[in-house]
Amino acid sequence: MKRISAAAALVPLVLLAGCGGTGTPPGTAATTTTEPSAVPSAGASAEPSGPSAEPASPSAVPPATPPTAPPVRVPSPSVPASGPPTAAAGVQDLPPPTGTDPVRVRRSPAEPPLVLGVRFAAHQRYDRVVIDLRGTRTGYTVDRVARLVEDGSGDPVDLPGEAFLRVRISPAAAHTDDGRPTWKRRPVLRADLPNLRGVVRAGDFEGVVTVGLGLRHPAAFRVFEQPSPPRLIIDIAH
Repeated sequence: MKRISAAAALVPLVLLAGCGGTGTPPGTAATTTTEPSAVPSAGASAEPSGPSAEPASPSAVPPATPPTAPPVRVPSPSVPASGPPTAAAGVQDLPPPTGTDPVRVRRSPAEPPLVLGVRFAAHQRYDRVVIDLRGTRTGYTVDRVARLVEDGSGDPVDLPGEAFLRVRISPAAAHTDDGRPTWKRRPVLRADLPNLRGVVRAGDFEGVVTVGLGLRHPAAFRVFEQPSPPRLIIDIAH
């Protein structure tokens, strides 16, 4: 009886030794446990995420950058495209004109320009008249006259003033090929500037456009041109 008991006692020991192998006992589900890595991967936080986690340091996560509004462009002052001519921003007025002799420029463009109209404004020491053209540069004459008459008919022109300047642009036209005027003959344009009182188109006849300037008193003047677009400019001293 003692030998049987000893043999029976050896059976559990053999069974326990078999459980230490890699096999899985029949009828028992296999369970795999993964230990967390001791060193976090690059870029990961060492602390667990979740509501109870400590907030990350400022260097770990860069703060959100608020969106930057696009810059607002402030337009710089400039000369208006139309209306009374003014001095350009940052440019001082010219000295007052001193000449009184007639100014004559002769040109013969293949295509005479169109005279579109006139603008005027007061500057510090002179009044400026700008005659707008379309096309190539052409000839002109500016001189002092005792009175203004209409081209073709010779009728006197009713223009306020005690002195007059006559501007003759030639060759040129104030009408298109089909007869539409680019600058109407009337009415007189009232200026009421320090010296310039009024402007009128006094003629558009046989390739010559005549412009009359009525002044409060005789004064010196100067004439020059500007391109792009072409303009004829007359400055009249106060």
